[in-house]
Amino acid sequence: MPVLKKRRLPAYLLLVTISALLLVGITGYSILHGSLPQLNGEITSADIPAEATVTRDAQGIAFIESEDRNSSAFALGYLHAQERFFQMDLLRRNSAGELSALVGAAALPHDRKIRVHQFRARAERNLDAMPAIQRKILKSYVKGVNQGLTDLDSAPWEYTLLGQDPAPWTEADSSLAIFSMYLALQSPTASYEFRDTALEDLLPTDLYQFFFREGGRWDAPLIGDARTGAPLPDTPIAALLQDGDDIAYIPFGNDDKVYGSNNWVVGGALTDHGGAILADDMHLELNVPNIWYRAGWTVPGTTNEMRGATLPGGPIMVVGSNSKVAWGFTNTMGDWGDLVVLEVSDDGKTYRTPDGFRPFELEQEQLAVKGQDAETLTVKKTIWGPVVAENHRGELLALRWVAHDSRGANLNLLNLEKVSSTREALDLGPTLGIPHQNLVVGDANGNIGWTVGGAIPKRAGFDGARSTSWADGDKYWDGYLDVSEQPRVYNPPSHRIWTANARTMDGEFLRKMGDHGYALGARQQQIRDGLFARERFDEQGLLDIQLDDRAVFLQRWQAHLLSLLDAQSSDNYAEARELVANWGSRASSDSAGYRIVRNFRLEVIEMATAPVVTYMRKQLPDFEFGSVKRQMEYPVWDLITQRPAHLLNPDFESWETLQLAALDKALDKIRTRDGSLAQGTWGVQNTAQIQHPLGRVIAPVNWLTAMPADPLPGDSHMPRFQSPKHGASQRMVVSPGREDSAIFHMATGQSANPLSPFFGNGHEDWAAGKPSPLKEQEATYTLVFKPER
Repeated sequence: MPVLKKRRLPAYLLLVTISALLLVGITGYSILHGSLPQLNGEITSADIPAEATVTRDAQGIAFIESEDRNSSAFALGYLHAQERFFQMDLLRRNSAGELSALVGAAALPHDRKIRVHQFRARAERNLDAMPAIQRKILKSYVKGVNQGLTDLDSAPWEYTLLGQDPAPWTEADSSLAIFSMYLALQSPTASYEFRDTALEDLLPTDLYQFFFREGGRWDAPLIGDARTGAPLPDTPIAALLQDGDDIAYIPFGNDDKVYGSNNWVVGGALTDHGGAILADDMHLELNVPNIWYRAGWTVPGTTNEMRGATLPGGPIMVVGSNSKVAWGFTNTMGDWGDLVVLEVSDDGKTYRTPDGFRPFELEQEQLAVKGQDAETLTVKKTIWGPVVAENHRGELLALRWVAHDSRGANLNLLNLEKVSSTREALDLGPTLGIPHQNLVVGDANGNIGWTVGGAIPKRAGFDGARSTSWADGDKYWDGYLDVSEQPRVYNPPSHRIWTANARTMDGEFLRKMGDHGYALGARQQQIRDGLFARERFDEQGLLDIQLDDRAVFLQRWQAHLLSLLDAQSSDNYAEARELVANWGSRASSDSAGYRIVRNFRLEVIEMATAPVVTYMRKQLPDFEFGSVKRQMEYPVWDLITQRPAHLLNPDFESWETLQLAALDKALDKIRTRDGSLAQGTWGVQNTAQIQHPLGRVIAPVNWLTAMPADPLPGDSHMPRFQSPKHGASQRMVVSPGREDSAIFHMATGQSANPLSPFFGNGHEDWAAGKPSPLKEQEATYTLVFKPER
C-alpha cells in the first residue's frame, strides 16, 4: 500500500490565506473602532440650551450635571445613541412591526402579528396628548440621540453586517420603545383569556375546576389568604379520549418562566437609620447588551439626584432613586385587555354593535422587507379594537387593550423625579403610561407603599375573565380608575411589602385588577418568609434574599421522589437515589440531585395532564397550556399523592408506573446529554447563554460578544430566578438618600461595542452575586456638552 504524504498549501496560497484573514480582522477592527463612543472632550450643539457635564467611572456608569433638564435629556440621548443605538432600533421596530425591513423575511411572521396594533400611528397620536414640558424634554432627548449617532466615525457595527444604514430617531420612536415593553410583559392577543375561555367552555366543569385553579397553598398576597383546594372530579379522564386517540405529550418546560420580577421594601421601623430600603430585580430575557443603561442626573430646582436604570430610547429613569424616594417594578399579571366576541353578518362584512351592524374598517399596512418587495397587510378594525384572533368556535375576536389608548404610553415617569414622599409617588400610579406594574416605593423618612403603576379600566357589566360579546351595550369600559379608586397599600403594620408576579390582592382590589395568569406564589412566598425571618435590615440583608436559591418549593417533591425510589427493589436507581438524597436543598450549580428532582416533577406534570392536552387539540390544533399552566402544581400534586384511578392517564397501568416513566425519561435525558447523572449537575443545564441578537445567527459575532457560559445557580420558584437565557436583568438595593451604600448588579455591561472599556463591565459581579455599587465611582472620563454660540 503506498504511503500517503501530507499535502501542504503552496506558499503563495498560504500567503493569500493569511493576508485575507488579516484583512478581515483589520476591517472588522476598523468597523468596531469607528463606532466607539466619545468618552472625553467637548461637544458643541445648537440644540442644547445649557451646559451639561457627563462623568463616567471605570464601569461606564454615567452621571449628568446640568442646571437645565432639557440639556441633561440631550446628553442622555447622546450617550444612548453612541452606546446602544442598534438596541434602540430593535425596540422601535419590534413594536412597530418593522423588523423585516432591517433583517429580511424571517421577521415577517412577527411583523404581521404586531402590525395589526398599528403602534406607530398610536405613538404619533400620543405625542399630541403629551404635556408641553415633557414634549420639550423629549425633543431635546431626540436631538441628542441623532447628534450622538451622526458624531460616530461610522455607524454602529451591526449595520455594517446587515448592509443597512440607521434611520434617525423620532419622538414617536420613544413611545414605540414603551410599546415594546408591553409586548414583553403583556400578550398582544390576550392569550391567557383566549385559552382559559376555551378550557372552561370545552372541558367538563368538574375537570376544569380541578385542573385550572386560581391558587393554593403557595399564595402569599399582601391582602388576603391562600386559596383552598379543589375536590377530586367525578368525571373520569378517559371521558376526554376516544378509541384510537394518540395521546399528545407536549414538553411542559418551565412552568413559571414569567417575564416579571421581584421587589420588596422594608419600612424605617426595621432599619437602623429610619429610612426605607427597597430591593428590585426585574426578570427579562438576557441579551448583549443589557436592556437597561445605568445613569444618573441632577434634577434642576431641587436637591434631588437620580440614579438607577434607564431604557435606551427614552429620557426617563425606569427604576431607581431620586435621593428622597426609591421605586421598583414587577409585572402585575393583572388583566389589562379583553377579547370581544364579534357577531358577524353572514357575508362577513359587518359586525353587530350597540348601535346596530356596521362595516369593518379595513386599513392597508405596507410591510417593507429587506431584499424583496413589500407585503400588504389588511388590518380589520372595530369600535373596540383590531381583530386579533379566531376562537375555538370560529368567532372573530377583537382586542380592547389599555395599550391602544393614549393613557397606555406616556412619559409620566418623569414626574417621579421631583416627588419627596411615598404618598406622592403612589398618587402617580394611575397616570403612568407603562405596561402595568406593581409599583413598590419607599422614602427617606421610612414610609413604604404599593400600588398599580398604570391605568386600570373600569369594567361595566362584566369582570373581564372570559371572552364575550359586547354587542348589546351592557358590557363596556367606563373610563379608568382615578387615584382614589386605585388599589393601594400604605405603611402596613408589618412594615414589609413584597411582590413577585403572583397574586397580591384579594376582594375588591383583586376584582379591579383581574387575573391574566398569576405566577405560582412559591417565589413570592419565599421572599415574604425571608422578610419575616428577621427584624432588622440593611442593604446586604436584602441582597441576601435576592440571591436566595434554597429549593423550598421542591422540598416535598424531593421527599416524594425519595420515597418512590426507596420502594424500588432494583439497583437501577441506586445512583439516582444517592444524588436525590444528597441534593443539598438548593438550586446550586454543582447539585446533580436538584436537577433530577426538578426535571422529574416537570415530566410527571406532562404525563399526568397529557389527556387534557390531547382533548383540547381536537378543537384547537396548536393548543398548549402556556400561561394557564402556572397553577398546575396543585392538581398534579393531588393526583400523585391521592392516586385516583379514574384520573390516571390510560397509557399507564398505575400512578407508580407513570411516575417511574417520568423519572426514567428525566434520567435518560441527563445521561444522553451529559454522560452520567453525577456529571449532569444543575449548572450544566443552567449554563448562561447570553448573546447578542446577531450572535445567534453569525458565529464570529457570538464568539466576539457572548458573555461567559457560566454555570448559574437559581431557578424559577425561588427569589434567585435564573435560566440560561432569562433572569434578573438587574438587581438593586437602595435606601433613598443613602445611595453611597446602595447595591446594583447588571448582566453584561453598559456598551454594545466589544472594544469599549465598558463592554461586559460588571457582569462578573452579577453572575457571582458580589455587592457592587449603585452610585458611580471616581470619574474616569469627562464629556462636556456646550451650547453653540
